[in-house]
Amino acid sequence: MSVAAAETIEELKARNKELIKEVLEVYPEKTAKRRAKHLGAFEEGKPDCGVKSNIKSIPGVMTIRGCAYAGSKGVVWGPIKDMIHISHGPVGCGQYSWASRRNYYIGTTGVDTFGTMQFTSDFQEKDIVFGGDKKLAKIIDEIQDLFPLNKGISVQSECPIGLIGDDIEAVSKAKSKEYEGKTIVPVRCEGFRGVSQSLGHHIANDSIRDWVFDKQEGKAARFEPSPYDVAIIGDYNIGGDAWSSRILLEEMGLRVVSQWSGDGTIAELEATPRAKLNVLHCYRSMNYISRHMEEKYGIPWIEYNFFGPSKIAESLRKIASHFDDTIKEGAEAVIAKYQPLMDAVIAKYRPRLEGKKVMLYVGGLRPRHVIGAYEDLGMEIIGTGYEFGHNDDYQRTTHYVKDGTLIYDDVTGYEFEKFVEKIQPDLVGSGIKEKYVFQKMGVPFRQMHSWDYSGPYHGYDGFAIFARDMDMAINSPVWKFAKAPWAA
Repeated sequence: MSVAAAETIEELKARNKELIKEVLEVYPEKTAKRRAKHLGAFEEGKPDCGVKSNIKSIPGVMTIRGCAYAGSKGVVWGPIKDMIHISHGPVGCGQYSWASRRNYYIGTTGVDTFGTMQFTSDFQEKDIVFGGDKKLAKIIDEIQDLFPLNKGISVQSECPIGLIGDDIEAVSKAKSKEYEGKTIVPVRCEGFRGVSQSLGHHIANDSIRDWVFDKQEGKAARFEPSPYDVAIIGDYNIGGDAWSSRILLEEMGLRVVSQWSGDGTIAELEATPRAKLNVLHCYRSMNYISRHMEEKYGIPWIEYNFFGPSKIAESLRKIASHFDDTIKEGAEAVIAKYQPLMDAVIAKYRPRLEGKKVMLYVGGLRPRHVIGAYEDLGMEIIGTGYEFGHNDDYQRTTHYVKDGTLIYDDVTGYEFEKFVEKIQPDLVGSGIKEKYVFQKMGVPFRQMHSWDYSGPYHGYDGFAIFARDMDMAINSPVWKFAKAPWAA
């Protein structure tokens, strides 16, 4: 069954529904009934994508999700470069999270920046039995001796911490007082909390609210405010993404007073409540803190999308609409400046990519935000879904997908493989766990969590790299020598 053979939208929907039915037949009746709620074909005019989300994965099936600890340490807190982030618990979680995405930063590792370093309390059996509070206190003392230029510490709790009842809040308060008000943040992000890494984002946001923002109340501003101050929220600088976004905001006349988490500092977090507008890239991970700042400090926030020239221009104008004519004119000047570059990129790559079919399955914002960039190159998204999306993510996705698009939430390894086998897309964009499975199936693949060691993909400069990488993946001669199992 090939999507390319579908003649009408109704036929496409019928084919996708039949495919879902076929995939579900392998499961026991109860499991099939539960998984059916997470799979569907988008129907235009509906308020969301028609699938259930943010529900616990079914034990025994291969989920691609992460845990709350991954959401806090790996996403929100980990990239804050001048803080030290302790993985509090056994060594495994910290060691695994050490090999995280390339959150680029400027600084000297081990002196004033610590993003690629691994700090763990390395729990042993005796720590589980007797508790780890004393060990945590000792580690904080050692950190102060070894890395005196650190600007703060976060305690990222792993599963055993919540199970044995360690009081990481009391230790953090005591040590903060001992070290003259140093910011020490206890984060209750035990991996077992919630249904996925999404709750870890929320917990981390709340810890910023309680242990960073509240601590700054009544203190004088560290900078002279201007009418054009903005904060970049939820950009992790993967391969330099935040830098390529910041360039455009500054070129249009805005002043970026904070950028987090990628290449971010604790001082920038503290400065954020004084911005005039929060521009939010990853809605799923940072909408909580953005809403809080709107409610408490009156700072409006908007989502923006800097993937592909169409969405970049749309977002620049949307951001500029919150400011005066100086910024609006600046936005138009930026769009005009880069349009010739975009025209050249599209002229080069669109003939090679026109009509190619893409299936996506990623986390955060990418299942919807990157769609426009593919469409700028003449490519078509025929399936998309979120690892840990909520219903509001699927509501926002309706603005991006076409009628009949296959939608899959928390898709299992088996389901995703069968969908790809039956639909046979020209490209799959997903994560590292899926990369080698599909490449061995003879399907071109791009790792869309960390840009397959490339990037940036944000901004005008990033689009040129994005287009090159998609062409390189799909049109590589290696696929002439790789046969899919169904073609053997």
